Amino acid sequence: MALRKIKENIYNVGAIDWDRTLFDELVPLPEGTSYNAFIVKGSEKTAMIDSVEPAKQEEFVRNIKEYGLERLDYLICNHAEQDHSGLIPLVLEMFPEARLVTNEKCKGFLQDLLPIDEERFDIVKDGDILSLGDKTLEFIFAALVHWPETMFTYLREDRILFSGDFLGSHLATSETFSRDDAQTQMAAMRYYAEIMMPFRAMIQKHLKKLENYEIEMVCPVHGPVYKNPEFIMNLYREWTSDQVSNKVIIPFVSMHGSIRTVVEHLTDELSRRGIEVIQINMIESELGKLTSELVDSATVVFAGSTVLTGPHPTMVYAAAVINALRPKLKNVALLTSFGWASKCTDTMKVLLPNFKNQIFDSYDFKGHPKAEDLERISELADQILERHQALGLL
Repeated sequence: MALRKIKENIYNVGAIDWDRTLFDELVPLPEGTSYNAFIVKGSEKTAMIDSVEPAKQEEFVRNIKEYGLERLDYLICNHAEQDHSGLIPLVLEMFPEARLVTNEKCKGFLQDLLPIDEERFDIVKDGDILSLGDKTLEFIFAALVHWPETMFTYLREDRILFSGDFLGSHLATSETFSRDDAQTQMAAMRYYAEIMMPFRAMIQKHLKKLENYEIEMVCPVHGPVYKNPEFIMNLYREWTSDQVSNKVIIPFVSMHGSIRTVVEHLTDELSRRGIEVIQINMIESELGKLTSELVDSATVVFAGSTVLTGPHPTMVYAAAVINALRPKLKNVALLTSFGWASKCTDTMKVLLPNFKNQIFDSYDFKGHPKAEDLERISELADQILERHQALGLL
């Protein structure tokens, strides 16, 4: 993909990864991703903001040459993770005069991850500025979005926020700017759910801090550029708020049909009570389906079969993911079917320490569900209804 013009004297020389299907060996990428790196040319100095994933070195170098970059004064690193920092040594080799600008904590991370000479660093603090002549860069510290060393770079004259991973999306597209459509929103939601959601409280603080800046454009390191910043920032305000939806997610695994029977019964009972239900078959669905639905759901009901007295491994995986992502769930319930013995409930509770106060009910049943089992599931639907009513969702 050729370099892309953002504004006069501002270009994206990053790379698009159309074929990548998995990120961090964990996150599915149904629509690929991109690694954005921005050149900002001032009247006196030129800066590059972030680099790209090492696997895309050829495209990155080609774009730099197409731009015709003869001198680079500053390479700014907003975040040390290798998909943005991995080619920093290459850039510093290409431009021996360039200074690597970052904060003290990020410097330490970079030195742990990459072979970079101590003498190449210039260290900045929160609020520091860097003049490029007619353009001024301001550094805004944003710890734990999503690493502790993260910072943003704000271009004052053009009112552009270079936001790093923040506000990004895993979306490979030839379009430079976001269309602010349903596809973009879904890609951004998946990205938020899988990467940013555990840091919801910190993100709220940083969104508040950014209200002090006039922002006309947001340039993240993944996905398209936002010419309408309020589109993505309003979504983040909604996702990070304490507000939940009148929705129940049921991640389930059914080995011999018993769990599927109770899941269908619970779905019918909740639907009759005016509650939206999302079934997620953990054998058939990929991680992004689960994480996206977690963003605003009020309740999750884990429903799984027993394997050798413990929970099915896929349900262990689902519980571990949800516990790590820390969504704003208000209620958690556990359902288990077993053949001769089960310790599923105890194990699942151990796997969900971040939600020990949200677990309000559990129910184990033996074999195929009997009439009394289905009656118990109907009672669970009543409990969920009462809890959603108490939250003002109905």
